[in-house]
Amino acid sequence: MKTKKKDRVMTSRILPSALKLATLAVAMGSLSACNTLSRLSEIGDGPQVSAIQNPTQKPNYQPVSMPMPQPVAPPANANSLWRPGSRAFFKDQRAKDVGDILTVAVSINDSANFQTSLARTRDSSEDAGITGLLGFEGQLGKVLPDAVDPANLVGTTGSSTNANSGATGRTESMTVNMAAVITQVLPNGNLVISGKQEIRVNYELRELSVQGIIRPEDISSSNSVTYDKIAEARIHYGGRGVASDVTQPRYGQQLLDVILPF
Repeated sequence: MKTKKKDRVMTSRILPSALKLATLAVAMGSLSACNTLSRLSEIGDGPQVSAIQNPTQKPNYQPVSMPMPQPVAPPANANSLWRPGSRAFFKDQRAKDVGDILTVAVSINDSANFQTSLARTRDSSEDAGITGLLGFEGQLGKVLPDAVDPANLVGTTGSSTNANSGATGRTESMTVNMAAVITQVLPNGNLVISGKQEIRVNYELRELSVQGIIRPEDISSSNSVTYDKIAEARIHYGGRGVASDVTQPRYGQQLLDVILPF
């Protein structure tokens, strides 16, 4: 009976793991099949450029929701041809409404070096003894098997040494200008932008996308904004094609890297 119970317990533990592994294998297999069909359709032609789409109609699109201040009534101004905040006398050419286009200048040239070191040494020593105990200190030799010195009953020593060092280096460089579209105007006037650029060179397709939130005041007179003025910026630069496929591990190898414990 005990053996049967143990077998049931082991079976109940193994089955969920096996089901998870089977589900993962099926998912990876379906993904591999879709990718295989896509690659087969592109033999001789290379990756195809995707069609222009409305960013707000994509399946994974989510409107941005940010903390908003309390609305304030606009102050009354005297009649004038000049509007406050305008960069031009007749009309402000900067993007401000949904569907307007502006230029995003991405210029990243960052480098950082971090070095840390830690050295610690500790020595300790403890001595304890009984020099007098109502005259019974001389009887300790009868209780303990060897000769005992009552003045030096306990002696401990300890030492520890710890030394750590670390270094981190990072260098990033990218310069590109691209156009983005205003997809949403938040209640406080900030603008949500989204842009995507695809460039095909031979059999390799390079993709650049940018999303984020900007202030209308940060848009320059040339109707452009730099990437460091974008809040919640999401900048993606990558590619797909023959070169990208060769540099990536196979799906089977990626699966084994995930599930193997060693």
